[in-house]
Amino acid sequence: MAYTTINDPSAHFHTQLYTGTGSLNSVANGANAGDFKPDWIQIKNRSAAWSGIVFDSSRGTNKAFFTPANDLETANNARGYLSAFNTDGFTVGAGSSGSDNVNTNGENYVAWQWKVNGGTTASNSNGSITSTVQVNSTAGFSIVLYTATGSNATVGHGLSQAPELVLTKGRSDNHSWIVAHKSDSSDFSKVLVLNTNAASTTSTGNYGGVAPTNTVYSIGTSGGNNSTGNGGLYAAYAFHSVQGYSKFGKYTGNGLADGPFIYTGFKPAYVWTKRTDDVGNWYIYDTVRNGDRGSNTNQAHKILYLNDSSAEVDNSDRGIDMNANGFKIRNTLGATNADGGTYIYAAFASSPFVSSAGVPTTAR
Repeated sequence: MAYTTINDPSAHFHTQLYTGTGSLNSVANGANAGDFKPDWIQIKNRSAAWSGIVFDSSRGTNKAFFTPANDLETANNARGYLSAFNTDGFTVGAGSSGSDNVNTNGENYVAWQWKVNGGTTASNSNGSITSTVQVNSTAGFSIVLYTATGSNATVGHGLSQAPELVLTKGRSDNHSWIVAHKSDSSDFSKVLVLNTNAASTTSTGNYGGVAPTNTVYSIGTSGGNNSTGNGGLYAAYAFHSVQGYSKFGKYTGNGLADGPFIYTGFKPAYVWTKRTDDVGNWYIYDTVRNGDRGSNTNQAHKILYLNDSSAEVDNSDRGIDMNANGFKIRNTLGATNADGGTYIYAAFASSPFVSSAGVPTTAR
């Protein structure tokens, strides 16, 4: 059996840096594997404190979510957010009130991008709610759109196995981002709120307190997942781990600068971490913004946050090492490495530890 089915993860995930122009701006990807057309894009201004923006090709261009925010979906073309998903990247605009988030002249941006299915969706009737899904079965990722019922329900996710991470956002009303991670609770009875730094809480009203299956996940009656207000439209993003490409797990902090090593089975390209037993920001690390410092060329220490609109923080005291087969915490922050603290993470690869042909990644 092959170690991995994905020899080049850049065919499915890519981090692209660009500089704003203040006018219509087409950003071409520098991915190794074919400069793919993205379907899920997260953009963050690195130079200034502006909210991050999330787009997906199932909802279409100029329909944006914000991080951090509980705002409903924004669909105003005049604001100049995303104007096109291109075959090798995307195009951002320059509307009078929206360009700061994505395209201010001279400011620096990062776009984290995932490939799904080129915007092609399908109806899914596996759950009690008929959902609309766009699926990348190879990479274990689906975009799910559905309309709320206001009562306990199940939603078809379209994946080939049970999701380990689900992020849900209300489109038609102001609802927080509700996150369930299998390493926080295998039955999704605990949730985190992406737009806050709060610890996880028990809330069976969101994902029903029922473990997801290979075909569906459950939702309760809480507003973050299943309110009929203003039409009750929702979007969800569902993931499961794929050997050599992605991993969703947990670790325990030790409070030391020589922090815990987390084995992923690949060299990470992107990692986010979140403390679950106490308050703590959602930290984002990637190797493209790495900014190697001194003799430690593995260290990623340029930090952005999912729950905070701050500009990029460049500080080795908050860094982690990106190694050939995982990542290692190199700080003593309570948000990432308190002694005995519990943390979840999501990681995506730059290369598998061992290719499908049995060739190992060069050690770092």
